[in-house]
Amino acid sequence: MTTINRPEIISEAFGDPENPPLLLIMGAMASMLWWPEALCRKLADAGLYVIRYDNRDTGRSTKYPPAEPPYTFDDMADDAIGVLDSHGIGKAHVAGMSMGGMIAQRVALKHPSRVASLIVISSSPMGMDTSHLPHMSDAYAEHSAEGAGVDWSDRRQVIDFMVRDIRAIASTAHPFDEAGMRDFIERDYDRSGGFLSATNHFLLKGSDEWNGRLHEMTAPLLVIHGTTDPIFPVEHGEALAKAVSGAKLLRVEGGGHEMHPQDWPAIAAAIVAHIRSN
Repeated sequence: MTTINRPEIISEAFGDPENPPLLLIMGAMASMLWWPEALCRKLADAGLYVIRYDNRDTGRSTKYPPAEPPYTFDDMADDAIGVLDSHGIGKAHVAGMSMGGMIAQRVALKHPSRVASLIVISSSPMGMDTSHLPHMSDAYAEHSAEGAGVDWSDRRQVIDFMVRDIRAIASTAHPFDEAGMRDFIERDYDRSGGFLSATNHFLLKGSDEWNGRLHEMTAPLLVIHGTTDPIFPVEHGEALAKAVSGAKLLRVEGGGHEMHPQDWPAIAAAIVAHIRSN
């Protein structure tokens, strides 16, 4: 385990530090545990040095009072660079999922000399007008609205809601392991000391400095996107790949807003091939 201060960001690495480094950035309200250890070890066994970390307000990293986040998406992009610095890494391959994918895009634009290549999973183009793209599904929007009625300081309510949430965004091609997911969320909740501060992620803003600048991205880009993602329909991934010269797109058939274990072989293979070619 490694920590950096102001804020304190907790990270964990897998594999040989001499191998190509891969930094993993997770999405809204999600600690590093949402990059499953088994997937991290799979990537490490394939010859990568894999680093995952807790974003601010998640896991064991610095937390702030609810509804008062004193930081922006730009700060979170700088956090990613801080994690690399804490591991003595000058340049890394960077992967981000969902909100983490948007942070990763910002990292690649703001710190191009630090990013060897970029992988964006289940996300949307940053700094681009996406109003013409399909919105989240009606079913997920209805479910998401229920979050306003959850007492985020009540462990049982939060865990029950989160299990329903993960079911709502799950793959349509594979079975949903409700018992396993409940156990995982309970462990994440207890490790994090609750998820109340993590709701700050929905209040974050970023500067307009990077709007309309995806075409400037120099990091080779791989986009991975499920074809039945109810939060960011696959057209968002397609739009991102189209916006960046030379980008590649992997469609995960039946994939939701997640990385289902049965899709790991294809996802890991694509990530490893992308890194080896760059």
